[in-house]
Amino acid sequence: MLEERFALLADDVERAAGDAGKYARQQCADQLNQAVRRLWQAEDLAELTDTLADVATQFARGAAVLSIEGGMAKMESVRPGGDAGQAAGAQMALDAAPALAAAIESREPVIAAAAESEVAETLAALATSAGDDRVAVFPVLGRQGVPALVCAWGAVEAAAVELLAQVAGVEFERLLRTPAASAPEAGLVNIAPADDSWDNLPAREQRLHLSAQRFARVRVAQWRLRDGAAVRSGRLRGDLYGELAPQIDEARGSFRDEFLAPCPSMIDYLHREMVHTLAKDNAQLLGKDYPGPLL
Repeated sequence: MLEERFALLADDVERAAGDAGKYARQQCADQLNQAVRRLWQAEDLAELTDTLADVATQFARGAAVLSIEGGMAKMESVRPGGDAGQAAGAQMALDAAPALAAAIESREPVIAAAAESEVAETLAALATSAGDDRVAVFPVLGRQGVPALVCAWGAVEAAAVELLAQVAGVEFERLLRTPAASAPEAGLVNIAPADDSWDNLPAREQRLHLSAQRFARVRVAQWRLRDGAAVRSGRLRGDLYGELAPQIDEARGSFRDEFLAPCPSMIDYLHREMVHTLAKDNAQLLGKDYPGPLL
C-alpha cells in the first residue's frame, strides 16, 4: 500500500512539474511576443533604444543599449534607472573595449568579464554594482554593419536577448532610412528586374519589399531561438534543411503567398536570410535536399 501511494504521489509531482514547465514556456513566449510588438511600434531611434533597454531587462537584471559610430560606442539607454541612469550619454572608444569590438567584428554575441580592460569602465561598473562579474554583449545587426549593441548582466536569458537584438536590427534600418522612401533600406538596391530600380518601383511594392525583408529576418531569428539545437546540428551536418524542413517549408509557403504572388519585382529574401544567418554565408550548409530560392 505504501509503495502504491508513493507511486501515485510521484505521478502527481511529475504532472505538476510538466504543467509548471508548460506554463513557464507560455509565459516566456508571451513576454517575447509583447517585447517584439513594442519594438515594432517605436517611432524614432530614441524610442527604439529606450524600448530595447526596457524589454531586455525582462530577461536580465540590467541592460544598456550602445550606439556605434566612428570607432566609438555611446550609451544611449540604461535599465534599471536610478543611479545607473547617470551613465546614459557616456562614450567609450572601441579600441579600449575589446569585447565590444569583438561582437561588432564577429556579428555574434560575446560573453566577457565585467572588467575595464574588456568592456570599458562605465559598462564594467554597471555590472559589478549589480553584483555580476560578466557582461553579455549582443550585436544589433544591420545589412551594412552593426549600428548598436545590447549589453546585459545578471542571469541573462541569452537566447531571448539575442532575438530581441535581431528584431531591433530590422527596426534600426527602418528608422535610419532616408525619409519619404527616396532610398531603399540597406541591402535593397537594384532589386527590381530588368533595368528597373528601387526609385522606379511603386510605393506599394517598396513597402512589400521592406515587409518581406522584415518577415525573413524575424522568422530566421525565431528559429535560432526556438530551434537552436537543430540549427547547430544542421550546420555541423551540412544539412540545415534536413533539421528544419517543416519550419522552412511553412515559411516558404507564407512568403510565396504574402510577398511573391502580389509583387512582380519581389526576390526571395527568406532564402537570402537563411544563407546569411543560418548558413553563415555558405549555401551548401542548407543541404542537398533544400529546394533552393523561390522563383
